[in-house]
Amino acid sequence: MSNELSLKEINSILFVCMGNICRSPSAEAVFRQKSKALSLTLDSAGTVGSHVREKPDHRAQKAGIARGYSFDNMKARKVTVKDFEKFDLILAMDERNVKDLMKVAPKGYSDKVRLFLDYAENFEDSEVPDPYYGGARGFQYVLDLVEDASEGLIKRLTS
Repeated sequence: MSNELSLKEINSILFVCMGNICRSPSAEAVFRQKSKALSLTLDSAGTVGSHVREKPDHRAQKAGIARGYSFDNMKARKVTVKDFEKFDLILAMDERNVKDLMKVAPKGYSDKVRLFLDYAENFEDSEVPDPYYGGARGFQYVLDLVEDASEGLIKRLTS
């Protein structure tokens, strides 16, 4: 896959953070809403399995729902080797997630892994900070970042 993306190449996207209860489900919810006109398979997962089958964090849901995003039917899961075959693009929330993904990526699939904020156009941040141990403001900031990156990625996919 080249560094330039087009809809012809990308049919499925996986959003990844550590526990899959804050950042990656928020990114999935935002991108799902913003990309409704596109026919994409979307999912989210975590690099660790400590929250498997749990719903997204209530604070992430509260912040997202207030902005019109849905977390319906989302449950945390751990990234699997099959995800590298199934998804055309795997978007990590931070560098640690990238490193963890590279450890499990089958040979020839590591080029699918990118930082989600590489597509942000209005923020200088390179990583989506983990809001888990902070207050409500952190969850709002996560949404600001993933909304910007979502819009930037959709522009790239549709241009």
